[in-house]
Amino acid sequence: MPLTREKKESIVKEIEDCLTKQKSIVFMDFKGIKVKDLSVLRNQLKEQDGEMKVSKKSLINVAFKNKNFDFDAKNLSGEVAVIFGYGDEVSSSKAVYQFTKTSKEAKILGGFVENKFYSDIDIIRLAELPPKPQMIGMFMATINAPVTNFVGVLGGNLRKVVVAFSEIKNKKTA
Repeated sequence: MPLTREKKESIVKEIEDCLTKQKSIVFMDFKGIKVKDLSVLRNQLKEQDGEMKVSKKSLINVAFKNKNFDFDAKNLSGEVAVIFGYGDEVSSSKAVYQFTKTSKEAKILGGFVENKFYSDIDIIRLAELPPKPQMIGMFMATINAPVTNFVGVLGGNLRKVVVAFSEIKNKKTA
């Protein structure tokens, strides 16, 4: 049954609303995936402040064009789902990447981060990065390493002085 003009306009409006508040977008080919499995992905996305929209490529194109995105969804293969990430730039791509590992039919087709298009390989690389708090911890450890090593060296010298004094004390009492 063909969609009415009002329904098409409502779908375009929904996608446009998502485009205004998104921080990242991931395109996924969902051909051959069961509805039950897609529902699991939708729930995971909701937990991570994301959302998935499924629509015709022509309606996706209209919404993207209305929001000044230089993008043509017709260049993407298969049936396209648009995943919007609202919380941060990588959480939605991580969720989709984990989903593609369990569902062999699903494929990442590419996506937008900070309104710049990235290929499927780039989105997968982004999804494989450690979580943001872990990366901050790694960065802080790297910055703190010289200070920690310097303190360790100074502490080693102090320990040697204490041991030397202890040996002198032991020799005098003996």
